[in-house]
Amino acid sequence: MTDKRVFIERRPGEGDYAVRKPGSERASAVLPTQAEAIDWAQQRGADVFVERVRQTKVGHPDKWRRP
Repeated sequence: MTDKRVFIERRPGEGDYAVRKPGSERASAVLPTQAEAIDWAQQRGADVFVERVRQTKVGHPDKWRRP
């Protein structure tokens, strides 16, 4: 059984979004918007998790959510 999880995270210096598999050093794709990164991953049948990019009452930037 293969791990189909991917994580979409904002790249701090560039402001674009990287799509990464767990434990990978390099991104599978780098896209300019979070929505494009989510679409790219979903088209490939991945189980997508998105990095929270803002502070809220119930979550912090170090948490992951599903789109």
